[in-house]
Amino acid sequence: MRLRTRIVALTAVAVMTAGVTACTSATGQDHPAAKLATSAAGAAGATGRPSATTASPSPVVTPAIQASGAPRGIKAKGAVLADAATGQLLWSRDLGTERPMASVTKVMTALLVLEADDLGQEIRVPKAAFTYVWKNGGESAALHPGDTLTARQLLNALLLPSGADAAYTLASTYGPGLNAFVAKMNATAAQLGMTQTHFTSPDGLPYPTETATYSTPSDLLKLGLAAMKYPVFRSIVNQRFYHLPKQKGQHHQYWWDNTDGLIGSYQGAMGIKTGYTDKAMHCLLFEAVRNGRTLIGVVLGSPATGVNAGARDAEKMLNWGFGLPKTAAG
Repeated sequence: MRLRTRIVALTAVAVMTAGVTACTSATGQDHPAAKLATSAAGAAGATGRPSATTASPSPVVTPAIQASGAPRGIKAKGAVLADAATGQLLWSRDLGTERPMASVTKVMTALLVLEADDLGQEIRVPKAAFTYVWKNGGESAALHPGDTLTARQLLNALLLPSGADAAYTLASTYGPGLNAFVAKMNATAAQLGMTQTHFTSPDGLPYPTETATYSTPSDLLKLGLAAMKYPVFRSIVNQRFYHLPKQKGQHHQYWWDNTDGLIGSYQGAMGIKTGYTDKAMHCLLFEAVRNGRTLIGVVLGSPATGVNAGARDAEKMLNWGFGLPKTAAG
């Protein structure tokens, strides 16, 4: 299914979350779901850009989960947890505050490749991809310049080891060129209703400034819902690792581990994408399913207490969310 069709299918969820885009206050309070329906006016985000000043009232959503209280011990500066099936927001913190999201950016890069609908396309890794990673200090999938891989294989290199070399290679092909590709990223963000998101690269690396690429928990929730509609995307981000055997005349052997600390360690984890820079700290867009309930969430700015700091926050949020009772309607 093409992305525009998927965007139409997501309209109801986007409208639901639009009404709470700016419901954070300058005090950075946590917000239980019951207080999120029609709040408006947020403080300036961490980037210094003003948050949205007006939020349209949300349509009435029949909640399937009875949300009250809040998860304990969450260290992330910004976060949200929602029912992926209905879009019901269960809990949030600084929902509409703009923050850098590091490599979570690569979910949008993957979405544009999926929209092109040609995952069998063969793409040659340019030498410039190696130079790009070395110059900007990005994570690498250790792609060999001159190797030829399919778009699907490069998506694995992009999403599992978080390869900036894969991001560069895909953007160069599907832009064509980085500038054209980034323009497409921002146009797609607008189509998805991600009104407080801006991209300057296909990978989230901190240039030209550390906060040049930014988003909010509310906007990234929309991105996650859009990406997880694609079965191919779901199958990639749900893997613990990916092995690509050497193919003579085409490419070297590759072995890519998933950077997502939830995969393989948290029951029901389905993905989605990690991120880290010194400014963004640990970030994670995540989804998990348990006993027929699918929850999706975001953490931004989890302090660097360990390599899986974002996953630890996500675990606490998920444990809380899965423990909530159903409503009479649910």
